Amino acid sequence: MKKIYNHRLLFLSILGVSVVAVAQEKERSFVNQGEISVATGGVISTLYDFDNQAGAKVHNDGTAYYYRDFNNDGYYSFTSNRKTGKAIFTRYTGEAGQGAQLISGSEMSEFHDVELNNATKKMAFDLKNNMEVHGTVDFQDGIIKVDPTLAPDKKLSIGMLSFQQGAKAINVRDESHAEGQVEKIGNEPFQYPKGDREMYRYARISAPELKTDAFVGEYRTDDNQFFVARPATVGVIKELDKNEYWLIDRGVDTQSEILLTLSWDERTTPASLLADPENELHIARWDAKQQLWVDEGGVVDMSTKEVTTVAAVKGYGFFTLATVKKDWILDGDIVIYNLVTPDGDGKNDYFIIDNIKKYPNNTVEIYNRWGVKVYETRGYDPLGDGSSNVFKGYSEGRVTIDKSKKLPSGTYYYVVTYEYKDQNGSRMIKKAANLHLESN
Repeated sequence: MKKIYNHRLLFLSILGVSVVAVAQEKERSFVNQGEISVATGGVISTLYDFDNQAGAKVHNDGTAYYYRDFNNDGYYSFTSNRKTGKAIFTRYTGEAGQGAQLISGSEMSEFHDVELNNATKKMAFDLKNNMEVHGTVDFQDGIIKVDPTLAPDKKLSIGMLSFQQGAKAINVRDESHAEGQVEKIGNEPFQYPKGDREMYRYARISAPELKTDAFVGEYRTDDNQFFVARPATVGVIKELDKNEYWLIDRGVDTQSEILLTLSWDERTTPASLLADPENELHIARWDAKQQLWVDEGGVVDMSTKEVTTVAAVKGYGFFTLATVKKDWILDGDIVIYNLVTPDGDGKNDYFIIDNIKKYPNNTVEIYNRWGVKVYETRGYDPLGDGSSNVFKGYSEGRVTIDKSKKLPSGTYYYVVTYEYKDQNGSRMIKKAANLHLESN
């Protein structure tokens, strides 16, 4: 059946609210070719697929029910200073659980509130549209899968669920969450409503600095090839969680740093990692430059089964859980790596002392096997990235032999001293051990 409205402006009365539209009802689709405005308190619904075509507009400050598929190739938004607009994606009475709803479109769709309520298992909503939410996403029922395929014309993913400043997710659980990448924009803490394979496995970030800062998150499990391609770990890591991983990445132009919280779950997290979580469980990050899993530290909360980095993460990308060798870790989460290979490959190119920048009152001394000092400095690695005042295999400093000369491969030993302050006051920590240099 094809029904076309020929009037330039069509006024419909929906619960006393005026809707201005140029539309056509074609087969099983409700096609908008003009403008639909739903005022506060108004309700609109369609039992057919909804298609907002290129050049058409929908302005929703009321409530819109979508019982079938939704497509937006035009303009879809709400009044910016109103918080009344709501879109409900659900199945009609008697059709619960009878198939996924497609949410598609080439243009971004802006919503204030969204309710997802479809009992279809595994995938209730197939998101192939960039959805921006400014209010609340209510995960009543059903998993929304975000399509990561890149659109060739825009170089962006076809699907994206984006939580804007002030937006939040509620009622998230195994039966109802997002699978795929989820974006958060804003300067407030956020718990990602994400999971994989019908399991809700969130990650949480602390508040970034700016309202424009963006962080993308995703969770994956049962991806063995991912870890086969990323097998190497730094020495302080004892065991890596190879059953699951999270993506936390900064958006374009985002410079803020965040603390990261990951949760553990006995269904996915190996039991061996949970033998002594309070003392051993940390967060590990894949360092793409070094091609190693590195330790990001962590403080455990047993009541919530969470581990949180003690400082801002040192990089972004892929994260997982890991146990660490506690005898390697000094007060203040200082970790000293005893191998230096200054060959320019990005792996151990300098003497790495994790977190030393937090304790600027420090000295680093390096001696050769005969006890001759070959390196000495104060305020080691002040930026924490190896870019300045670090040992790279050369004799440097105030009291050294053959200054600025490349040192031969061999075993040296270091003495690291730093001032550590806590609730008990201030004290100097000193650590001395072997250092292996491979300079050939």
